Amino acid sequence: MSWRERTGLSLRTIRHYDEVGLLPASARTDGGFRVYSEKDFERLTVIKQMKPLGFSLEEMAEILGILSSSDGGSDEEAGRLAEFLEKAVHQRAKMARNLAQADDFIQRLGGQA
Repeated sequence: MSWRERTGLSLRTIRHYDEVGLLPASARTDGGFRVYSEKDFERLTVIKQMKPLGFSLEEMAEILGILSSSDGGSDEEAGRLAEFLEKAVHQRAKMARNLAQADDFIQRLGGQA
């Protein structure tokens, strides 16, 4: 199964994440093709989870850096993660409200049919 199939993302999107530094390829073939590892796939999964929550590329890079920190992170990093968690919870609540409104609208349309 290709990376595109596994991730549900276009090659263009994966390349973009590489170019902006969020998902640098682990290696390249002699022909110059990017080679990604299972660890890279896990990193991409985290990027996909952050995307709908409205995190900027800079925030994503910071979060990925903190999460991959081998020393468990400093107090400052723990504080930043707490801020990011608060933002994620807030964004998710907003998305849930929007979905509820969409469900109400769909029911309204269904009642008119």
